[in-house]
Amino acid sequence: MASYKPTKIQVYPKLGEKVTQDTLYWKNYKAPIQIKEFGAITNIDFSPVAPHNFAVTAFTRVHIYGPFSQEPVKTFTRFKDTAYSGRFRSDGQLLVAGCEDSVVRLFDVSGRVALRMFKGHTKAVHFTDFTSDHYQIMTASDDYTCRVWDIPNATAVTTYKEHTDYTRCGVTSKLNRDLFITGSYDHKMKLFDARLDKSVLTMDHGQPVERLLLYPSEALLVSAGGRYVKVWDLLKGGQPLVSLKNHHKTVTCLHLGSNGQRLLSASLDRHVKVYNTSNYKVVHNFDYAASILSLAVAPNDKSIVVGMTNGVLSVKHKKSPEESGESSRQTRRQPSYRVFVKGKNYVPKQDDFLVSKPVKQHLAKYDKQLRKFNVSQALDTALETWFRHKKPEIPVAVIKELDRRGTLKNALAGRDEQGLSRLLNFLIGNLTDTRFTPVLVTAAEMIFEIYHSVIGQSSVVDRHLQRLQDLLEREIDYQQDLVEVLGMLDTLFASSVSRKEVPSSGMTSASPSQLASS
Repeated sequence: MASYKPTKIQVYPKLGEKVTQDTLYWKNYKAPIQIKEFGAITNIDFSPVAPHNFAVTAFTRVHIYGPFSQEPVKTFTRFKDTAYSGRFRSDGQLLVAGCEDSVVRLFDVSGRVALRMFKGHTKAVHFTDFTSDHYQIMTASDDYTCRVWDIPNATAVTTYKEHTDYTRCGVTSKLNRDLFITGSYDHKMKLFDARLDKSVLTMDHGQPVERLLLYPSEALLVSAGGRYVKVWDLLKGGQPLVSLKNHHKTVTCLHLGSNGQRLLSASLDRHVKVYNTSNYKVVHNFDYAASILSLAVAPNDKSIVVGMTNGVLSVKHKKSPEESGESSRQTRRQPSYRVFVKGKNYVPKQDDFLVSKPVKQHLAKYDKQLRKFNVSQALDTALETWFRHKKPEIPVAVIKELDRRGTLKNALAGRDEQGLSRLLNFLIGNLTDTRFTPVLVTAAEMIFEIYHSVIGQSSVVDRHLQRLQDLLEREIDYQQDLVEVLGMLDTLFASSVSRKEVPSSGMTSASPSQLASS
C-alpha cells in the first residue's frame, strides 16, 4: 500500500521590509540597556560638551548618567515635589529644572546644592531652558505665564500672560538671546521678543501643544500635539508647511538626528518614528514596551535614550565598526543544532555498507483526518484560530487539496451557524489577497450554491453572506477600473511612440498636403 502524501503547503512570496540605507543605519544599534527609575521619566537632555552625559528627570529627582554608565554619576534631589525639564546650559556647567511646587532651581553640575531658586510662578513649572547668552532662563508654567529670569539676581526680567491654558513646552533661540517660543494647551504657539511687551507671532496647532523644536537654522519650527506633528515656516509669518499624522496616540516628544537630516518623534503609542526632513516620509520605526514620554539623541546619533511611563529608561548605543562587521556575518548556530544535524550530511564511501533506517512519517492533524477521508473535520481543523490568523496558507492548501479530490462541496455542506460563520470570516479576510484568490473564489461560489436556499433563516449567516457579496462586487469594480486604466495607459504609450512609414508595394507614399488636396 502506497504511503500517504501530506498536503503540500505552498510557500508564497513574502513582501518583506524594504532594506534602505536608513534601515541599515538605524538598526545598527546594540540591544537596549534598561534602567529602572523612581517614576515616569518626563525629560531627557544631553550635555552639549563631551563626554555628553545626559540628565534624566523622573519623579522628585534629576539623575545625570555617563555615556555608558548604568548608575547615575550625579543626583539632584532638592525638590519638594515632582521635578520637570532638567536641562543643561550650552557649556554643560549648569543645570536648571522646574518643579510641581512652582519653584525653579539652578544647579552647578559639579555640586549638589541649588545655586539659585527662582520664585514667582504660582503653579507647576513644566518647561525651563537657558537663553543663548548664558545669563538668563526662560520658564513656562501651568499658571498660563512664561517668564524670563536673570540668573545673577534671581529675579524675573519679563513676564507674559497671553495663553489661556497650561503652558507646557517651549524653545529658546540659540542665535538670538531675546527670542523664544511657547506652546500651550490652548492650541496656540507664540513667538516672543523679550525686548517687546507682547508676542510678535501666533500660530494655531489645532491640538494641545506638547513639544516644540527649532531647526538649527531657526527658519522652521516643529510642533507636536495630539496625533499631529506639524512644520511651520517662521520666515513666512508662521505659514504651515507639513502636517504629519503617523502616530495613533498623542505625540509627546521631538528630536533632530543625523545633524538635522532626520526628525524623530515619540508617542504614547509606544513608537518612535524617524522622518527624512527633505520629504517628511517615515524611513524607520522603533517599538518600545510602554508609552513614551521623553526622547533624546546623543551627538552623531551615538545613543538613543527613551523614557517611558513605567519608569524604565531605555538606552541604545551605536555599534562600533568592528561589531557591525561581526553582526553582518552569518550567525553561528547553537551547539544543540550542531548535535542535531551531526552525521545528516555524511556521504557513504564506495566500500561502505549502508543500513537505512525507516523514517517515521509525522502528519499534521488535518492530514490524519484527510487520510481517513474525514473531509469536514479536516477543514474545521485547518480553520482553527491560530491557522486562520497566523498561517492562512494552511487552510487555503487544505481547500485546494479538497477541490483536487472533488470533495470540497462535501466538506462545505452540512455546517451549523458557528462553523459556517468561521468559514465565511476566513473568506472575507483573505479573498482579496491575490495569493489566495484563485482557490478561495471557487470555495465562495460553492458556498453560495449550497446555502442560497437557507438565506433568511439565520441573521448571523445572512450578514456574513452579505458582506462576502459586497466584497466580491467591490473587488469586481476595482478590477474593471484597473482594466480601464490599463487601456488608457496603453493608448497613451502607443501614441507616444514615433510611427514609421512603411511603403506599400506598388504604391508611392503621398504627403499629407497631397492627400488633403485630393
